[in-house]
Amino acid sequence: MLPTSCLCTQLRRASRGVTRLYDDALAAVGLGAAQFSLLRHVQRLGQPSISVLAEAMGLDRSTLGRNLRVLEEQELLQLGEGRDLRAREVRLTEAGLQRIEQALPLWEQVQRELNARLGADRRAELMELLEELA
Repeated sequence: MLPTSCLCTQLRRASRGVTRLYDDALAAVGLGAAQFSLLRHVQRLGQPSISVLAEAMGLDRSTLGRNLRVLEEQELLQLGEGRDLRAREVRLTEAGLQRIEQALPLWEQVQRELNARLGADRRAELMELLEELA
């Protein structure tokens, strides 16, 4: 890999490397890291509107919409009418909940491996730095 002092390049490289670890682990249940993250956000938020979900994930609505359609086609979630006609709600299906249950131990294993690799202090420092940059 070509050395660089560019923060953007280094962050993108690190992001791709970490994402690859999660993608490889989650492939066993037919998910990628982004899909698992989306399903977990829906689970944690209950039945969020698309706007609330986009805000929580730090995504624009059009990017989120594309990702939602993929999971909707797999019948892992449903889009339904919200409290008013402009706000659609996102709901997990039973299949979506089951897929999360299958994927969670795989995700947790990658978490443990990365935490062990960094150590508690460096992990805490990294999380603080990333939060600041976000």
